[in-house]
Amino acid sequence: MRTALSGLTTRGRCLLAAGFAAGLCALVLNERDLLRVAAFVVALPLLAALLATRARVGLHAARFLHPGRVPVGAAAEVRLDLHSTGRLPTGGLLLEDGVPHSLGSRPRFVVERLPRTSTTALRYPLKPVLRGVQQVGPLMARITDPFGLAEFDRELAGRSRLVVVPRVVPLSGLPSGSGMGAGDDGSIRLRAGQGEDDAVVRQYRHGDDLRKVHWRSTARRDELMVRVEERPWRGGTTVLLDRRQSAHRGSGPTSSLEYAVSLAASACLHLHRFGHQVRLVAEDGAVLAGGSADGGHSDTVVLDALAALTPSHRRELAGGTDPGAGQEVVAVLGGSSAEDAAELVRFRPRGMRSLAVLLDVRAWAGGTAESQGDRAPDPADARRLLTAAGWGVVVATPSTPMNQIWQELCHSAGNRGPVVRTEVG
Repeated sequence: MRTALSGLTTRGRCLLAAGFAAGLCALVLNERDLLRVAAFVVALPLLAALLATRARVGLHAARFLHPGRVPVGAAAEVRLDLHSTGRLPTGGLLLEDGVPHSLGSRPRFVVERLPRTSTTALRYPLKPVLRGVQQVGPLMARITDPFGLAEFDRELAGRSRLVVVPRVVPLSGLPSGSGMGAGDDGSIRLRAGQGEDDAVVRQYRHGDDLRKVHWRSTARRDELMVRVEERPWRGGTTVLLDRRQSAHRGSGPTSSLEYAVSLAASACLHLHRFGHQVRLVAEDGAVLAGGSADGGHSDTVVLDALAALTPSHRRELAGGTDPGAGQEVVAVLGGSSAEDAAELVRFRPRGMRSLAVLLDVRAWAGGTAESQGDRAPDPADARRLLTAAGWGVVVATPSTPMNQIWQELCHSAGNRGPVVRTEVG
């Protein structure tokens, strides 16, 4: 009874108080008719609260997302299945599903009458504008009686997981020459030649296994030489994504970070389509996707990793090692200074294929960050240093289509020089 009384609305409490007052007056004045009216007035809100409580207990719901993974800008649909296990039909039902702002407005439904023997399906669309792993729910139900005397809230359906993957732009073309242009993964090169003429050897060191001694090279050089088990070129392509928060400007779906994530996703899937082994890494060398042979060719793994990507508070660009780990590199960089570029090429072999897209984050700042003293670096200095180190470099702005950026990057792979680009308004 205490639970039922706690659900009375202001109208129900006033009616209950009026009933008790009328009953007291009827006893003082000895008016039986007024006492009957008072009893009815007191019983009405109590009965309404009891029925609303029973309806709340017998109400059940389930949520279904179609599909469970959706790219930014695409549409998804949510279906809510409601059914009641109470003995009486449920009426006066107000439903509101918990939806993050990045997925749209919160839907509300008013169900006048919920049958007891059948399931009622409710549908509403979602159109995400920002990538991420989003949680839809819980479903809040407010149950009222027809007179508005009692209401109860109940949480239904729990939470459902929706993966919003970054937008993928179709790209065309491949960088000319070397592994990416031909579409091989480096295994052909490792098998080139005949016999042991292609064996990689080095001088003998104390503790080396004598079974690895390469006798032909030992006889030719007149010093003990051993085979090197590790292959000098591992093949494949490494896509490096700069996720540093300090290197990006803007907020929400129009930020430079989201542009970089979308470009990295497009490049990975484009290279996958041509059979490349792709490894996606962050600026600190952490492998985001493609660490294994199976994961390297899975578009789902790459997109899910980028959907869950969060900005890093790290300020340094390089992780103290070769960012490509012996592979060819396609780097998508935020605002980078000459010092950042120097750290990037410090451990990078000059003869390896290295490409970079430099985001001119000043175009994403819009002048607000500049006025607050947060000056974005000029990409010209970093481009000059990377070009001098043999990198192919392209500078990107928000108005530049990603396919155009990719085509210019393919062109820069051949000339390794600065690219003159016409801006697209």
